[in-house]
Amino acid sequence: MFSITVRDHVMVAHSFRGEVFGPAQQLHGATFVVDATFRRPELDADNIVVDIGLATEELKATLAKFNYRNLDDLPEFAGINTSTEFLAKTIADALADKVRAGALGEGARGLAGITVSLHESHVAWASYEREL
Repeated sequence: MFSITVRDHVMVAHSFRGEVFGPAQQLHGATFVVDATFRRPELDADNIVVDIGLATEELKATLAKFNYRNLDDLPEFAGINTSTEFLAKTIADALADKVRAGALGEGARGLAGITVSLHESHVAWASYEREL
């Protein structure tokens, strides 16, 4: 399986509900380093997994709607604990929609899967892996 990974970051504020979250129940900020890995079993006609430039642009565009925002204020997240795991899935699903829409080029239609990892720090991160 071939893969390429592009990286960006996003800065958010949010809070959680539930005793398991301890002090994170209060409004707090988080800066995530975000890796998006695109996979395919064979290279495309240009001998690439996907256009790295387009992948970088689409990751940045996907993150833009969350960047410098309080996630608690976004209607689509009303009543949801926006955990690192949840956000990884949200971003992966948005990138999958972009692949289906052709935003990453026609060659991207041959992708087999996407993995999105959100790094909370240098010692902790969460990922979501999905097929296309």
